[in-house]
Amino acid sequence: MEEIVFTGFPGFIASQLIRTVLKKETSAAAIVLPTEMEKAKKEAIEIQRLTRCEPIRLMEGDITKEGLGLNDADAAFLKEKEVVFWHLAAIYDLAVPREIAWKVNVEGTKNVNRFVSELPRLKRYIYFSTAFVAGDREGTLYENELIRPKNFKNFYEETKFEAELLVEAMKEIYPVTIIRPGIVRGNSETGETIKFDGPYFFLNMIDRLRKLPIIPYIGRSTAFINVVPVDYILKASVYLSNHKEAEGKTVHLTDPSPHPVEEVYRKMVQEITGKTPKLRLPHAVAALSLKSVSLQRFLGVEAETLDYLTWNAHFDTATAKRLLEGSDIVCADFLETIPAMVRFYELHKFNKNFHVTIG
Repeated sequence: MEEIVFTGFPGFIASQLIRTVLKKETSAAAIVLPTEMEKAKKEAIEIQRLTRCEPIRLMEGDITKEGLGLNDADAAFLKEKEVVFWHLAAIYDLAVPREIAWKVNVEGTKNVNRFVSELPRLKRYIYFSTAFVAGDREGTLYENELIRPKNFKNFYEETKFEAELLVEAMKEIYPVTIIRPGIVRGNSETGETIKFDGPYFFLNMIDRLRKLPIIPYIGRSTAFINVVPVDYILKASVYLSNHKEAEGKTVHLTDPSPHPVEEVYRKMVQEITGKTPKLRLPHAVAALSLKSVSLQRFLGVEAETLDYLTWNAHFDTATAKRLLEGSDIVCADFLETIPAMVRFYELHKFNKNFHVTIG
């Protein structure tokens, strides 16, 4: 029986992937940090209830340790199975310090690569990178490129680039598929997510400013923002994990038809406040103001978010389009699904569990 193994559980995407990927002829295992084990047990029980799957094997481990910190029994169990290995564990914080990001994203991936390479019956290795390994490169960014930029906007981007280099090197020998998602948001139909980060920082800010008579644009931008719903990521990733032609490929799971930053911002303001933004707060003034951690916390916005408002890059999706052809898997239009996103946000914006700690 095929064993589907995950790092990053019980994180939102890993949990949703397990729900999506499980079939009668498969079973699932997850490598879980000791500090996350209680949460993982509850999530595993819920998944079993919803899917009627076999119990998920929860293996205590840590990707920053040699052998992933697994005990002998769990390591031996995986080496006996035909394995599809999904590596999602990473620090996904734009404001993360370099030392922490390097330990988890780079050294952790190095350990996962080594472990995966020692699995006798590895069927597929799916690594979740990010489209933003491009750093400050602009123009058209292609799926078959992994070019070191002059600069990275933050340590998250830098360490994910370094980690992807390590996985890229495995393609010559092992059945590797690299997934590069855009900025991930909640479900396109229900708006469901578990964390208000990324584009939700703008919802936080707009919500806190909603009583102002005028809500301004932030700077002036000709850039497009690439945000993708989690249901597209789930469906496309699972499909690619079973697609023979996806072996050895790097795939942009980004929005093939993104909208301008200002158009998205305007729609968010209209949905939350019923107003249309007017006037402009200069980008330089906003950047200087957000050097204050207190203001970041008040507005619910990480300062690093501003770097993406004026970044002029386009993600080519030719490989994704070709591999997904005939699957009926498409990326929902962001503007059309912002109302569902805002409804979910309004329902849960006072719940601290959805908000990330800033500063």
